[in-house]
Amino acid sequence: MPFPLPDPMRRALEEARQAAAAGEVPVGAVVTRGEEIVAVARNAMRTGSDPTAHAEMVALRAAGAALGTSRLDECQLWVTLEPCAMCAGAIALARIERLYFAAADPKGGAVLHGPRLFAQPTCHHAPEVYGGIGESAAAAMLRAFFLDRR
Repeated sequence: MPFPLPDPMRRALEEARQAAAAGEVPVGAVVTRGEEIVAVARNAMRTGSDPTAHAEMVALRAAGAALGTSRLDECQLWVTLEPCAMCAGAIALARIERLYFAAADPKGGAVLHGPRLFAQPTCHHAPEVYGGIGESAAAAMLRAFFLDRR
């Protein structure tokens, strides 16, 4: 029997659903500090005309603003898709303590795939990484989104 999803990942999946409903690639992110949700975000690149408005970037910005610091070293990031190189770089700079993600991204991911940013000697901070949490739900949502557009 599968384990129930942690609340932050359920919330990230809901944000991903809302992103898809708005015509965005369905990715959601949540920043927590302990049990507290600090920030919630979804992809907003198209709706905000901002190529950097990936869910992770929006969530990190909101968490920094909410906590009044650029150092999120006591925080965790929950995201529905393996972060890309831009987002992985921001995660490292923010000093995120732990990264939890749902679906792996062999094409665009930069944590377990591609540049594997956190394993590079030039990466000054690498979070603990846990993948595959809610993977089937996130992957199904992404497949359905792109199938509808082809």
